[in-house]
Amino acid sequence: MKYVFAAIGEVQIGPKALAALRAQLHDEQTFRLEQLEGISEVWPLSVGRRDDQQTLAREEVLNALAAAARVVLADVEAALSRMDAGRYGSCHLCDWPIPVQRLKIVPHARYCEPCHQLTEAAA
Repeated sequence: MKYVFAAIGEVQIGPKALAALRAQLHDEQTFRLEQLEGISEVWPLSVGRRDDQQTLAREEVLNALAAAARVVLADVEAALSRMDAGRYGSCHLCDWPIPVQRLKIVPHARYCEPCHQLTEAAA
């Protein structure tokens, strides 16, 4: 299996670090799946009581939490797919390596920091 190694200066991320990042991604995947399951267990409690402002607010919060969890879960699963395909660690815009420090903080990152800022500014 070929990997694109992310680098910062002279330091490359090797197989041990990739294994740690993969484990971190799997942990995040498990957390998000459990989070979505928990939300779906709570969600039916508000059905049928939509006239209550507190229930409406709670439903809005649950919707937002579920949406955020689904976005992160999709990003995590995409990162795991990139790892499996040997394309993990390269920026989707500039194709430069994503710095190791960034991957350790956000292992599902698609962009290096400058490109991430560009995508955020454009949104």
